[in-house]
Amino acid sequence: MIQIQPVINVCRILSVCLCILTLFSSCSRNRGLPPGDPDNGGLFLPGGFEAMVVVDSIKGRARHLAVNSNGDIYVKLRFADTIGGNAALRDTDGDGKMDVVKAFDDYIDKSSLGCEMKIHNGYLYFSSVTRVFRQKLTNDLVPDTEMELILTDTQPPRQHDTKPIAFDNEGYFYTVYGAPSDACQVDDRSPLSPGMDPCPILETRGGVWRFKADKKGQFQKDGEKIATGFRSVVGLDWNQQVNSLYAVAHGRDYLHNTWPREFSAWQGAVLPSEVFIRLDSGANAGWPYHYYDQIKGGYYLNPEYGGDGEKQGDVEMLTEPTVGFPGHFAPNDLLFYTGDQFPDHYRNGAFIAFHGSTSSSPYPQSGYFVGFVPMQDGKVTGPWEVFADGFAGVDTIVSTSDAAYRPMGLAMGPDGSLYISDSEKGKIWRVMYKGDKEGFGKDQLAAMEQRKRTASNIKTPDEVKDKIVSEGMDDIDEENLSRGGKLFNIFCSVCHQRNGKGNDRFPPLDGTEWVLGPKDTLINVILNGLRGEITVKGKTYTSRMPKLHMLKDDEIAEILTYIRQSFGNNASTVTPREVAEVRSANSTRVE
Repeated sequence: MIQIQPVINVCRILSVCLCILTLFSSCSRNRGLPPGDPDNGGLFLPGGFEAMVVVDSIKGRARHLAVNSNGDIYVKLRFADTIGGNAALRDTDGDGKMDVVKAFDDYIDKSSLGCEMKIHNGYLYFSSVTRVFRQKLTNDLVPDTEMELILTDTQPPRQHDTKPIAFDNEGYFYTVYGAPSDACQVDDRSPLSPGMDPCPILETRGGVWRFKADKKGQFQKDGEKIATGFRSVVGLDWNQQVNSLYAVAHGRDYLHNTWPREFSAWQGAVLPSEVFIRLDSGANAGWPYHYYDQIKGGYYLNPEYGGDGEKQGDVEMLTEPTVGFPGHFAPNDLLFYTGDQFPDHYRNGAFIAFHGSTSSSPYPQSGYFVGFVPMQDGKVTGPWEVFADGFAGVDTIVSTSDAAYRPMGLAMGPDGSLYISDSEKGKIWRVMYKGDKEGFGKDQLAAMEQRKRTASNIKTPDEVKDKIVSEGMDDIDEENLSRGGKLFNIFCSVCHQRNGKGNDRFPPLDGTEWVLGPKDTLINVILNGLRGEITVKGKTYTSRMPKLHMLKDDEIAEILTYIRQSFGNNASTVTPREVAEVRSANSTRVE
C-alpha cells in the first residue's frame, strides 16, 4: 500500500523551501530598498533600475543636493531669502518618501542664484554665485550651528558666475570664477564684434581656483589658480581613483547668431562641444580663443579670433577633453559613482546632469537628461550613455519653457542610490538597482542606446529633416518670412525663442510693456543693449542684451516691426527714420 501522506508532506516542505528561497532571492536583489514608482517617476532607465519621486516639489525650487549618512537630504534652494536659503528633508516612516521638508538659513543673499550643496568632513558646504559657506551638521535635521563664510567673490554677480565645489584629499576645495562674456568680445555677444587679444578677463576669471577647506574669510587672492580656459563651469568632482579634479564645462553660445556668414544655423545648434575634462595643474580648455568641435575631434579658433570652422591656430598647449559632448547640453553636475548598489559597469564612472539648452533653435532644444561615462583609472572605457531620460515630459522640446523638469543636481546616498534634483519645480528622484548585477549588460542598455540615437533632445539633429518651427507658428513658411522675421531669427530668436516666449534666462516678447510701449525705448535697447536687472510680466531677468548697433536703420526697423506685429502683438510699425533719429541722439550711428 502506497503511503501518500509522507509524500504530500515532503512536497509541502519543498514548496515552502522554494518560496523561502524565492523570497530570499527577491529580498537579496532589492537589498531592503523601497519600491519604485509604477512609472519610475516618468523616467526612462536601463533594465533592472527603478526610480521613485522622494519629494514632488520644494518651494523655492532645487539646485544641487547632498545626502547625509543617515539618508537626510540637503538641498540648495534657487534663491536665498527670508523663507530660507536651504532645505532639509527626512523620511520618518521608512517608505523612502521625504515627509519632512524644512527650509532653513533664512538669510538674504543679494548674490542671487544658489549653487552648490556638498557634505564634507561633517560639514554642510553650500554656495551662491559669489559666496561659499559651511555649517557643522548635528544629530538634528536642521543644524543650529554657526553659518561660516568661507569664501567671498568681491565682484557683483554677472553672467556665468557659479561656485561649484569639489574637495581633494589634502584639505583643499576647488571652485570656479566664471567669465562674464561669451567669447571676450569688445561688445559682448554683439554680432561681428572682435575678441580682445589678449583677453583681460583671464587674469581673474575663466578658471578654477584652489582654497583651504577649513579657513574662514578667504578671498580670491588667498587661492591658487590651477586651470584656465573656461567660460562657465557648474559641475566639479574629485576622482578618487586617480586623485585628480574633473569638470564639465559649458561651451560658448551664438556661433551662428553672431557670425551668420561663417557658421550655419545647424552649426550654431550643435557646436561647440560641452567638454568633460581632467584638470591637472595647468590645464587649459581653450576659452576664449578656441572651442572644441566634438564632430571633428579637435580645437578650432573662435570667429572672434579669425576662426571660420576650419582654422585651428595654436592648440599645442590645450588640454584634450575626456569626452566632447554635443553643444548646449548644459552639464550642471558631475558625480563619480563609488557605491556598490549599481552593477560593476557603473563603478568609478561619471554621471552627468544635463540641464538642457536654451539656444538650439531652429532645431530641438537638447540635453534634459542624465548621462553616464564608463571609466576605470580615469580613462574612458566605452561610449557615453543615456542613463535617465524623460524629465522634459515632451517628445520635442521646442522652447526651454516646454520642459516640465530639468535635471540639475546629483548625489549618492549611503546605500549607493543615485539622487537627481530638478530646478523647475524642485522635484527629486531616487534611482535604485533591483536587477541581477552579475547579468547586467548590453540587453539592459539597449533601450537607452536607442534613445541616444533617436530622441530629439539627445541625438545630433539632421540639418534638414530635424529643423522645426516654434509652437503657434506652424502655419508660417519660414522661407517666405518677411525680412524682419528672418533677421529676428538670426539675431534675436536664440534668446527670445522663435515663438517670442523667451525662457528662464531671457524675457518673453508677447504682450510686454517693453515691446508695446514707447518706440524710443525699444530702439534704444537694440542700439545700446541692456544690462542689469529688469522686470517683465512680473518676473526678474538679469541676462545681458547685446548691442545690435551694427545693423542698418532699415534692418532694425524691420526687426522691431516684426516683433511688434507678431506673437499676438498688434502695435504700429517702426520706421527707419525713427531709428535714425534715436541713433543720432545717441551719437552711435554706424554707416
